[in-house]
Amino acid sequence: MVRMYFILGCTAVGKGAVGRELARRLGGQIVSVDSMKVYRRMDIGTGKPSPAQRAEIPHHCIDIVEPSEPFSVARYLEHADRAISQITAAGDVVLAVGGTGLYIKALSEGLFAGPGADAEIRRRLEGRAAQEGLAALHAELAQVDPEAAGRIHPRDEKRIVRALEVYELTGEPISRLQKQWDRRRKRYDCVFIGLRRSRVDSNRRINARVREMIEGGLADEVAALLAEPAGVSGQAAQALGYAEMICHLRGQCSLEQAVERIKVNTRRFAKRQRTWFRRFREARWIDLTEDAGVEAVAEAAMEYIDAGPPGRYHERR
Repeated sequence: MVRMYFILGCTAVGKGAVGRELARRLGGQIVSVDSMKVYRRMDIGTGKPSPAQRAEIPHHCIDIVEPSEPFSVARYLEHADRAISQITAAGDVVLAVGGTGLYIKALSEGLFAGPGADAEIRRRLEGRAAQEGLAALHAELAQVDPEAAGRIHPRDEKRIVRALEVYELTGEPISRLQKQWDRRRKRYDCVFIGLRRSRVDSNRRINARVREMIEGGLADEVAALLAEPAGVSGQAAQALGYAEMICHLRGQCSLEQAVERIKVNTRRFAKRQRTWFRRFREARWIDLTEDAGVEAVAEAAMEYIDAGPPGRYHERR
């Protein structure tokens, strides 16, 4: 079974830099585990690695779909599995770097597929969301599947619609069906290394990143996306930084208000990530100080890697 090393953590924790340093030491390539880095031309707001960084170390599952296209975790798995096969065929180490919980679980455990999509039911539910508002559908989901409703964000139309669709097709809550699926059958031999910072340090880094995004031209990037004939899908338009900037460019708020909303929404997102990762018991966590350097953090991560089961040691290069 292929062994892969996950470098996990909340947004702005510093996963990318540590992942690249580990790739240098191990002779590895990086598989992105980020649901928004998949979109082409959405570079500044998603914090993609620079062209120089990607030239030095191969990165996979980045820039694989147009912003106008819908994208699913199933499609992500297809791309990720192909990338992992290519990396291992080259004799390199696989480093999965990111913080999208759904993608992390799917890549390591597989995906609960459930019943096939029903186009008629889905169109009807999407039409209701447009007419009645997404809150009405989320409330309905809370009635039939409170566990799923508690996990799914009230603005996550795709997952709300899918949960209601599954219930209508099977008469069973999707949360119950997911529990019946055997997660013990791992897809890969995974080592999970998590990076975490204090809330104060995390908020400071988030604010600094937002400032860099604005100074780096986020408004122009979003304006260019909106000007494309194909437009931007609802999924892509929900990305942090993009949703708020779209409101500004459409005259619904000032630039200052948009910037503040990005900071607030990103901090809220990081809080949800922290909650998710607290339940993720497979990870070995490294607590970072404000002045922690990339090399020191990578060295701490290497201790977990070196301590792996016999016969699976990767020599440092």
